[in-house]
Amino acid sequence: MTIDTLVLTKGVPDFREGQVSFDEDGHLERGKTPTVMNPNDKHALRAALQTKVRNGGSVSLMSMGPPSYAEILEEGMADVYADELYLLSDREMGAADTWATAMTIATGIQHLEAPPDLIFAGFKTADGETGHTGPQAEWCLGIHDDLPDYPLITHVVAIDIDEAEGVVRTKRLVEGDVAEIETVEADLPAFVVADPEFEPTYRRADHRLRHKDFREQTRARAAEFGEFLDEDSEEDPTDWKDFQMWDHEYLNLDPDFIGLDGSPTIVAGVDPIPKAPSEREATVVGPDDEDGMEEIYEEMAAYAGGD
Repeated sequence: MTIDTLVLTKGVPDFREGQVSFDEDGHLERGKTPTVMNPNDKHALRAALQTKVRNGGSVSLMSMGPPSYAEILEEGMADVYADELYLLSDREMGAADTWATAMTIATGIQHLEAPPDLIFAGFKTADGETGHTGPQAEWCLGIHDDLPDYPLITHVVAIDIDEAEGVVRTKRLVEGDVAEIETVEADLPAFVVADPEFEPTYRRADHRLRHKDFREQTRARAAEFGEFLDEDSEEDPTDWKDFQMWDHEYLNLDPDFIGLDGSPTIVAGVDPIPKAPSEREATVVGPDDEDGMEEIYEEMAAYAGGD
């Protein structure tokens, strides 16, 4: 038995750039905002890569957003050797809240050639901070009669798969008065939300060697896909053999139930985060500058002593 996994990932505003753009109604204009992969999705990617290394199978990535989010999938491919990339994208999906996003993603999963054995999602996004989309997507999967049931396991910090038994065993972090670790076992297929504390483990030598091979393959594959996305390239990204971009018509989604029209959330107001001014000055001190190094030592010694 091999394990086929799907990782849900998202682009979020790059707040470091200080160029977050909103329209007059307070909706984020993602096409005009510098974007990076949601940091918490990295943990889901690592969990999927561990699964591929230790259990075989494939890894696919899926995101919803504007066409530029193909670069987010490229970034994900650089982290884990992804076999297939899926982007759900058109204007009807724009300005979606977590519910409309989850509905769209669940329908995208329904259109895969075969249901994945494991679906991974990140803990929460850096722009919304709700942590809703993963669990809501799992709930929406139940709407589709042709999909199996996916038990939901959240806050996962470790994962192990028993292929013979067809079960996934996880350790999840439970936060209360003290941090506790809870062991949860579920039948495959399953939906896993990775916690930021997740750390992949490769105990056997053949796992470590396989991990190294996948990383080398990834660099070449991601670079090849990046050539399709280059602004000066004449290649069409949708010509990439393992990249699919699906719109609402392909997914047979009613525009009234996705995007802004399908979002029950009402944005009362938005306070953009201004870019911090660069007021600090830096002095470069080389190792041959004895006086400079002495000044640094005197400055840091008090902090090292606890003062």
